[in-house]
Amino acid sequence: MQNIPTDLSQQTVIVTGASSGIGEATARALVENGAQVMLAARREGRLKELKEELNKIKPNAAAYCVTDVTKKSQVDALFEATQKHFGGVTALVNNAGLMPLSMLEKNHVEEWEQMVDVNIKGVLYGISAAIPAMKAKGGHIVNISSVAGHKVMPGSAVYSGTKFAVRAISEGLRQELGDRIRVTIISPGAVDTELASTITDEDIKQKMSGMQNTAMDSKHIANSIVFALSQPEEVSINEILVRPTQQTGM
Repeated sequence: MQNIPTDLSQQTVIVTGASSGIGEATARALVENGAQVMLAARREGRLKELKEELNKIKPNAAAYCVTDVTKKSQVDALFEATQKHFGGVTALVNNAGLMPLSMLEKNHVEEWEQMVDVNIKGVLYGISAAIPAMKAKGGHIVNISSVAGHKVMPGSAVYSGTKFAVRAISEGLRQELGDRIRVTIISPGAVDTELASTITDEDIKQKMSGMQNTAMDSKHIANSIVFALSQPEEVSINEILVRPTQQTGM
């Protein structure tokens, strides 16, 4: 069987949530496979450090733009900066997300609103900016959902709602523009990232601690993204669900 090449030297990819976790690992994997990457997140110090690290792997492969994905104007500016710096955009990895799990009866309304703003609106703002940038010449949008976008557990109601929404939005986009813009949903299971650090509900924190013991490294999700982006033009990977081998429940 012929191996699929992973030369991404013709790709210019925007990665949101790039300052840590899946976003950071994805940016590194993309540059290692030849891509140019625009790093986007709110933490400028970490973005600057990562840019310098990546440019040692491949000179001038990485740049950054401080971006809050809950602000449409900032997401639009991110695309403008990428086009100005690299000459275009071929792919977007909509990775920025929050996961402050809690039981609904705890009434953590502010956390619910934050998840809706980042996990849903942030994805939509990325899509909004990507369509005009990619529609004419084609492109690829990778949206990060979750196993929680397939199954709900106590404490995940709002988070799961946002991740089900990401899958629904992605499928709608695929049906509308999939012949010009390829769309991939990546649904990770437990991953060793900072996501769990946003949980303020002590009962949920205790339950999640056991899952973190078997969590995957972010690089495994990054490899899935590279795989999807590496496919020939006539192939569209629509969804990949990746769990740790030991995660047999949710």
